[in-house]
Amino acid sequence: MPDAPYSAQQVDAAVQAISDPERLRRAEQVVTHAAPGLQRIIDEALHDGGWFSQGHEQQVAQAAAEPDLHARVGRLQQLLADESRLAMLVGVTVGFELHRELEAQARPTPEPGEETPEP
Repeated sequence: MPDAPYSAQQVDAAVQAISDPERLRRAEQVVTHAAPGLQRIIDEALHDGGWFSQGHEQQVAQAAAEPDLHARVGRLQQLLADESRLAMLVGVTVGFELHRELEAQARPTPEPGEETPEP
């Protein structure tokens, strides 16, 4: 596996930087604009990954049919937590790719005969 493009320190610094509420508001505006397309991509990834397969549907049905109220609530909470974590991870992956695509589009197109610079 090739080296990660970012060090742990770079990721930590980036997380700290995006903790600024104003910066998050700007990002929210961008995401809100892109939400319908991003939602479609995330839904497709979750379905392609088998998350909403017959096995998942069976787990939901079993949890909902649990006779003990506390056990039913616990099982449903666990399914929701698992689904939320998975959707978040897929969303972050889509976000990374969206960033890469936007960066690629922002690079100037080389003239014929010019070498393309390495990213």
